[in-house]
Amino acid sequence: MARPAGAHCCLRAFSSLRAVASTPAALAGRQLQRGQQVAAQQQRRRRCDHTAAAAGGGPDNGAGVATQERKAGSGKIGEASGRGMVDINPPRGTRDFFPEDKRLQNWLFDEFAAVSRLFGFEQIDFPVLESEELYVRKAGEEITDQLYNFEDKGGRRVTLRPELTPSLARLVLQKGKGLALPAKWFSIGQCWRYERATRGRRREHYQWNMDVIGVPGVEAEAELLSAIVTFFQRLGLSSADVGLKVSSRKVLQAVLQRYGVQDTSFGPVCVVVDKMEKIPREKVVEELAALGVAAEAIEGILQALALRSVAELEEVLGGETPAVADLRRLFELAAAYGYSDWLVFDASVVRGLAYYTGVVFEGFDRAGVLRAICGGGRYDRLLGTFGGEDQPCAGFGFGDAVVVELLMDKGLLPQLRHEVDDLVMPQEEGLRDAATSVAQRLRASGRRVDLVLEAKRMKWAFKQAERCGAARLVLVAPEEWSRGAVRVKDLASREEKDVPLDQL
Repeated sequence: MARPAGAHCCLRAFSSLRAVASTPAALAGRQLQRGQQVAAQQQRRRRCDHTAAAAGGGPDNGAGVATQERKAGSGKIGEASGRGMVDINPPRGTRDFFPEDKRLQNWLFDEFAAVSRLFGFEQIDFPVLESEELYVRKAGEEITDQLYNFEDKGGRRVTLRPELTPSLARLVLQKGKGLALPAKWFSIGQCWRYERATRGRRREHYQWNMDVIGVPGVEAEAELLSAIVTFFQRLGLSSADVGLKVSSRKVLQAVLQRYGVQDTSFGPVCVVVDKMEKIPREKVVEELAALGVAAEAIEGILQALALRSVAELEEVLGGETPAVADLRRLFELAAAYGYSDWLVFDASVVRGLAYYTGVVFEGFDRAGVLRAICGGGRYDRLLGTFGGEDQPCAGFGFGDAVVVELLMDKGLLPQLRHEVDDLVMPQEEGLRDAATSVAQRLRASGRRVDLVLEAKRMKWAFKQAERCGAARLVLVAPEEWSRGAVRVKDLASREEKDVPLDQL
């Protein structure tokens, strides 16, 4: 069918842009863009490194999600005007999220939530600001020293939450006997710890928790470990990339009882043991001795923590103790789930938080480059420390930091673009209202629309459509508009046609 003569104006614009897109210069430009995509992860890493240094630590890409970092220079504005200088950088150890950074974070959080719901868990949330008492009662000495705590204007001692489990315990106590058990909850929240920034560790981070309340057996831990494995698999990671170290607090408890170490020393000993991979053996011995642990007991502890099989553990403990029974059953369940190749028995895993009571576990990078990816275990007596009735509980915390580092190292980070369906642009200013009505019509139908809000050239429109990932360029031109239509270019196929408004 012959094309209307009045359409020549926009046809020429489209055709000239198509011709330009086929030139050697344009082809070279597209090659450059592909190279820029490859370089994007390197730029993200450099930006993260810079912030860690500013925060007083070593290289830290472990914000989890790439963010705007402190730049070289003062980072202050106001000097030229003579006004007081303002630091435009975020506080040390924290992050800004530009659009490309927020896209990555949203993707990660969506994966957290998707896996949780796949396992039948429901989402909960609670305040970032909590009572200080919630964390100083049982969390452990190290985390207590890392609190962002202060007195509010009402004279109450409060803190920014350093982790999520005590807040969950508070919610369980609120429900009391009205809570239907077992309960399966998950949460994704911001946490704060005043600590030295290193790779994969910040003062502000986000954490994914999954918790099972009301199940006393290791079936709860087996289900949680299965969720973690499922998450790794969805991201393209295998058991060759990641492992899960498993042990039980009851192992260390049995060893301490054998050497007559008092029960009151158990929590502090766990804090020291949890640092074994981070500090020299001599330092571990020194800190245990400072807790009043005898030299013979220290040697026995270190020997027991070097065990690497449940069979060896059973031999050392002199039979099938509760710790051995739990671990043996957990490995049987892992075989039933099909993730045995992910599990590694490691008696030195105790976790640093004092509320753990039984099975404990940590996700780790098999290459040995990164710190713990996630961690959790059983905490059957946490509710009692807050004055409530104890309930069997198990759960894990999974930070946003190290896993993104791992994905970056493996080349598995997704390339996430700004998602727009249509870019709508008036060909002349007199058609701005018409373009606005077209954009609204498209939005009402569920399409994502970027409306050009000021006079721009066609060349700019094509570049903007490519930047925002638009599928179509919708041009509102005089001749087409007079016939109740717009000009539409499919940016993938490069096909163009007039489309009546009622068919958009």
